[in-house]
Order: sequence, then C-alpha cells, then structure tokens
Amino acid sequence: MIGRAVAIALIVLGGGLYAERARGPERAIPRAPLAGFPCELQQWRCAGDTPLDPKVIELLGFDDYVNRTYLPRAASPAAVDAPQPIGLYVAYYASQRQGESIHSPQNCLPGSGWRPVSAERTTIDAEGRVLPVNKYVVQKGISRQVVYYWYQGRGRVVANEYANKFWLMIDQARLQRSNGSLVRIVAPVPGTSDAALTSASTAARQFARDLYPRLSPYLQ
Repeated sequence: MIGRAVAIALIVLGGGLYAERARGPERAIPRAPLAGFPCELQQWRCAGDTPLDPKVIELLGFDDYVNRTYLPRAASPAAVDAPQPIGLYVAYYASQRQGESIHSPQNCLPGSGWRPVSAERTTIDAEGRVLPVNKYVVQKGISRQVVYYWYQGRGRVVANEYANKFWLMIDQARLQRSNGSLVRIVAPVPGTSDAALTSASTAARQFARDLYPRLSPYLQ
C-alpha cells in the first residue's frame, strides 16, 4: 500500500511539474517567411500565388502561409497536353497555446464540397528520410484530386492528427514550443481514367519528395 501511495504521489508531482513547465514562456524560433519560399523546386516552377480571403485567414488563425501553384519546369506552352499543375498550401502557426490550432484537411475538404473517395497512410522517401504522409483521393462531381498532407514542426514530421496533438503537448513542456504547420499538396486529376489518377498521384508524390528538403528554414 505504501509503495502504491508513493507511486501515485510521484505521478501527481510529475504531472504538476509537467503542467508548470508547459505554461512557461514560449521560445521564439527564428525562421524565414513563407512568402520567400522558392519558386524553383527541382523540376518545378511556380505559376503564381493565390492570396486567401482575409476572413479565411482570420478563421484559420495561422501566422504565415503560402498558397501557390507549381508546374513542371520542362512543360512547353506549345505542348498538346496541358502540364500537370500542383497546388501547394502551407500554414504556419507560431503558437498553438491560445486556442489556435491546425485545421485538418479531413474537415476542410468536405466543408468545401470535396468528398473522400479513398484514404491511406503512406510514406515518401525524401533524400534518404522516410516521411509518413496522408494520401487522399477526393471528388466533387466528376472532378477528382489527389491530396497529400502532413504536419511538420519542432524537428519532426507526423501524419496522424492525434499523434501530432500528443507531440505538441510533449514539446510544450520539453521544449517550451507549440509552433507547427500543415503541409498540403493537391494534384487535380486530368480526366476520369485510372491512368489519369495514377499520373496525378505520381506527380504529387514526386513534388512532395522535391519539396520536403526545402521546408526546414520556414518550418523550424
């Protein structure tokens, strides 16, 4: 009984110390603004940014973002087939302590009319690092999109939303940091065939591999 009481006391004490540390001053992390994220990524070139509506920015509550379209660099304007566009959206939160938190695409996409057709957890090999990511195929009418997304920040990449919240709690106490970001890649499917779906998926996957090594200065 004494041993059990001691164990409970230690757990309570540890929880109190953890909570106290988590409430300590948040560390400010130097980082580059996303507006300066490169327009040239390996075989990709940017085709323009799409600013978000101020009301959307206020609703999502992030501190920095980029919402941009990329095209294959080798694509020729005279080509018969339109080049595969890739949409990149990155939202960065400097702190998630005051009720602001990352909005999951699982909630945002259905809210804008896109329904999931398939979903899976997969991995991407980017310069020797294996990254866990989410892959969704979503549909609105006859239009389909391939979506890859993950959570990144504080030195790690996480695919699972609940695991991301768990590590956020740990890092608040361990590192005095609650910054984090969502990285989302969208590739429209150029047609209704299986081949078109495979093409979009391949392009999105390659873009993710080219993108990840460039993100660190912006998502510390």
